[in-house]
Amino acid sequence: MSDLVIDRLSMRFTQAASPPTEALRDVSLTVRRGELVAILGPSGCGKTTLLNIIAGFLAPTGGSLRLGEAPVIGPGPERGMVFQQGALFEWMSVRKNIDFGPRMRGVPRAERASLTDHLLDAVGLQGFGDKPVYALSGGMQQRVALARCLANDPALILMDEPLGALDALTREKMQGLILKLWRDTDKTVILITHSVEEALLLGQRLIVMAPRPGRILRDYALPFAEAAVGADLREIRRRPDFIQTRDEILALIWDMEEEIMGRAAPLEAAQ
Repeated sequence: MSDLVIDRLSMRFTQAASPPTEALRDVSLTVRRGELVAILGPSGCGKTTLLNIIAGFLAPTGGSLRLGEAPVIGPGPERGMVFQQGALFEWMSVRKNIDFGPRMRGVPRAERASLTDHLLDAVGLQGFGDKPVYALSGGMQQRVALARCLANDPALILMDEPLGALDALTREKMQGLILKLWRDTDKTVILITHSVEEALLLGQRLIVMAPRPGRILRDYALPFAEAAVGADLREIRRRPDFIQTRDEILALIWDMEEEIMGRAAPLEAAQ
């Protein structure tokens, strides 16, 4: 695995009938190998745009990024993506979803079977390998999505609101699973979330972005992800330093949201 280096990254969207939208401006960030980084910010701060550029789905209009010595100029197997909705092949079984990438690469059947069994065990889906994906709950489908991503053995795992559609109890269980997989696999993980508590729990490092244009406002090193691996997440949330940091970041996000609403107020008043 290698460090991800983002250097003065900018992104401007242009449309024929509208003025350009500056989504990102001069974003510079180095993510060390093995780090679990959460990215947080108000709506419109460019979180998903940044993740899509790292994934290679979008080409930036300025700056550069590289993973190790290789420039990122498009999608690649060294980067895996887990979406808010699993983007699974619902007509296939769990097993066939997980081994899809290795199968496309021509990995021998016996090796694929062994890998898939290992990943089913890792994400807690023993006994569900032959079930069709459509028969699973949302939380179980996200476990399949995680296993499918891991099956390709990427150096960097990107997660775009992977738990946003889950109920509170399932979300908490999945948070624990993500922490366990991060620690067990030593992968580099970048995760986007709108939840301050989730960002604090899962972010060994937390990046807070400011909007319009998107840029990095704060970069926190946090102790909670390390402490939460294998622990009771509710106990972590009750820690005084967790509560203090949560309130600080909530106030920061709230102030930015108020600023955004303040910008919109004259337009609303004029209508």
